[in-house]
Amino acid sequence: MLPRDTARLRFRQMTPADLDAMAGLLGDPEVMRFYPAPKTREQAAAWIDWNQRNYAEHGYGLWIIETHAGDFVGDCGLTWQEVSGVRKLEVGYHVTSPWQGRGVATEAATACRDFAREHVDARELVAIIHPDNRASERVAEKIGMHRVEDDQSRSGSRRIVLSMTL
Repeated sequence: MLPRDTARLRFRQMTPADLDAMAGLLGDPEVMRFYPAPKTREQAAAWIDWNQRNYAEHGYGLWIIETHAGDFVGDCGLTWQEVSGVRKLEVGYHVTSPWQGRGVATEAATACRDFAREHVDARELVAIIHPDNRASERVAEKIGMHRVEDDQSRSGSRRIVLSMTL
């Protein structure tokens, strides 16, 4: 099962055939500027494997987002993450540099929020964001989230958590 298509986007599961696109996305210093470092090609392959395990276990994960014409835009979807020692459902998104600032992250995140409401047994949806990533924070706010806490990842990096009831 996938989120519904939007006006500009469609969703599909990641496959090993997406390695070049995902390595480009996750290896882009601009896209990954709020992560400790861009991901290597091997880490991008592991990202795809992780999402395929999520599809098998949960029926969802991060999906490829692309235009209706098939142009790669990024990834967006739902994954389980630990926040302050509690397992929570997160909506996450990465958009290629040429597509940033054009509303596609909000469009995709809205579709994933709606998918979570309809198909996932969870009471809450969160977004975990680097405190300096104002653009990502705005996406979360646009889909109805509000800031609930400051948190620290297991590696010690600071992050903020936005949340909404599903």
